[in-house]
Amino acid sequence: MRLRRRDLLRGAVALAAAGGAAVGIDGFCITPTTLDVSHHRLGRTDADGGAIDTAGGGDRIRVAQVSDLHLHAVGSLELRLLEAIGKLRPDLLVLTGDSIDTAAGLGPLAEFLAACPEMPHRLAILGNWEYSAEVPIDRLRALHEQHGFQLLVNRSVRCEVGGRTVRVTGLDDLRHGRPDAAAALRNAEPCEGHLVLAHCPALRDRHGIPPEHRPEAILAGHTHGGQISPGGMALVLPSGSGRYVQGWYREGGPPLFVSRGIGTSTIPIRLGSLPELACIDWRLDGKSSGTSG
Repeated sequence: MRLRRRDLLRGAVALAAAGGAAVGIDGFCITPTTLDVSHHRLGRTDADGGAIDTAGGGDRIRVAQVSDLHLHAVGSLELRLLEAIGKLRPDLLVLTGDSIDTAAGLGPLAEFLAACPEMPHRLAILGNWEYSAEVPIDRLRALHEQHGFQLLVNRSVRCEVGGRTVRVTGLDDLRHGRPDAAAALRNAEPCEGHLVLAHCPALRDRHGIPPEHRPEAILAGHTHGGQISPGGMALVLPSGSGRYVQGWYREGGPPLFVSRGIGTSTIPIRLGSLPELACIDWRLDGKSSGTSG
């Protein structure tokens, strides 16, 4: 039996509608609530420049990175995130900006910070949305300190883990703040390792970090991996992303890792870019390079 043209058109419209509905369900309901725990190695390299597996403990420091929470409530995704952080048992938890995007997010942020698992060191930096929310930095700092976090704005801290000493530098936001690596590291003595937190990954190309304090890695967020990235191709990236989307970048500067973050910005949709909790096992000996594991 031959199908009439209008029957074919009806079928095509129905198929497109079904495909659009499936994409909509994925973008609104599935991808934004599916947590991906990614595992990475950061550490010494062999003679050929390949990363040596550091997952075996020893002098490893485990870093958990959470970025771009954009908190409006502590819901099921955030509860799974907190549980996953606890299972990783990190030595160092870092929040790399955009934890809130309005002043109304302060309550959920306090709830989230209070529920974070105990660990030796918990640090945070600002993103562009904290500035857009017009919450005074002193208020944000007090909120973090109340729950055992240090908010780093152009500031460095020494962290002792398992008898080893590392430095973590938190730089101000590139878009709305005034990042100043020289000020953050003024009078700082070299440590066994150095980690830099910078919300916008484009800061890698203009970081201004003194050569004597060259970092093993820079951890950033901001991009959401494109947030809407069908087939893994980011359609739009926010200003401050530069040429970076997600994952590791090792050529042309300090190793940079860009997290896809947790929440959504502007519209509550994620497609092709799962929320990410990054676990980085960092060995301190020798020259560093980042790899995914």
